[in-house]
Amino acid sequence: METAEQIKEVVRQKYGAIAEQSQSEASNCCGPTSCCGSDTNVPILMAQAYDELTGYVAEADLGLGCGLPTQFAQIRPGDTVIDLGSGAGNDCFVARAETGETGRVIGLDMTPAMIDRARKNARALGYSNVEFVYGDIEEMPLPENLADVVVSNCVMNLVPDKQKAFTETYRILKPGGHFSISDIVLKGELPEGLQRDAELYVGCVSGAIQKDAYLQIVQDAGFTNILVQKEREIALPDEVLQNYLTASEINDYRQLNKSRGIYSITVFAQKPASIANTVDPGTNPSAKTCCGPDCCN
Repeated sequence: METAEQIKEVVRQKYGAIAEQSQSEASNCCGPTSCCGSDTNVPILMAQAYDELTGYVAEADLGLGCGLPTQFAQIRPGDTVIDLGSGAGNDCFVARAETGETGRVIGLDMTPAMIDRARKNARALGYSNVEFVYGDIEEMPLPENLADVVVSNCVMNLVPDKQKAFTETYRILKPGGHFSISDIVLKGELPEGLQRDAELYVGCVSGAIQKDAYLQIVQDAGFTNILVQKEREIALPDEVLQNYLTASEINDYRQLNKSRGIYSITVFAQKPASIANTVDPGTNPSAKTCCGPDCCN
């Protein structure tokens, strides 16, 4: 089994290679591994079209996402927005259109080549209030209580320690701030033949966990008002399935696809505005702090 650092290095290398590609080449891949496996050239498309969103910049869209978190993020003029796993800057530039010239947008990414590409895109656009920072989501080089809004697109599932990542997200958000994150999750157990297939064909699924476990991690980090804003199945075409499953197994998979499968979800959650009514995300989430003068003996 790979260690956390080995996983991060694989992701860094894969995304670094994508950052060096042209837009058309990069958009043919949907994750840290190729969308097209060794046995077929059928792509599994997870990304959704951004071209109708204000602020969209085609040169920054490498087709690596699995949702439209900025569309659901409730960004207001003047907000400070942080994009975790910012890539070439796609979601940052959409966020900048929402927060305006009086706001601030920060993209965080652990791949140097992506940081370089995003900074080049920002310079070409003349944006002085969009910046890109090199760093690890598990240990963000950002101060606490900085962001009004955090967004992320198909990145958290790549992080080995998701609990630590969401605890860090909690830390950098202002009290009352919130996040909107698109990610890949699983429902039920995938057929045995798809366990390796999911990793090859839907790159981000290699680090995906069960939906209920994902939402529990968010809650355990101290977040409240947790809401799944959007959910959609990532469909695997028969051309892919037939390489790993029999005809009978494919039929069973199709019949049970409502109870098991690969899904994209966009999740909203809030850091409580009143710290007195929250828990320290680094401690036991079930142990709430004292909330008034009479509640502690």
